[in-house]
Amino acid sequence: MKATVHVFLKPGVLDVQGKAVENALHGLGWGGVKDVRVGRVLEFETSAADRAAAEAEVKAMCDKLLANPVIESYRVEVG
Repeated sequence: MKATVHVFLKPGVLDVQGKAVENALHGLGWGGVKDVRVGRVLEFETSAADRAAAEAEVKAMCDKLLANPVIESYRVEVG
């Protein structure tokens, strides 16, 4: 079963990379862009038996390794 995990910094956590992208976009003429946040997407296959088991397994992976729950939030898609 395919799993997709979207990881982003929580609101209020300084996103230095997002600010750099925002400044670059302004420099290229897109001055209306604001509040840029940079995240990451992970895609992988899991051998879970069903959707509920896959979601539980992937959430455990996120809590233990794929995301830092102190400063990051994540969204899991299984399908």
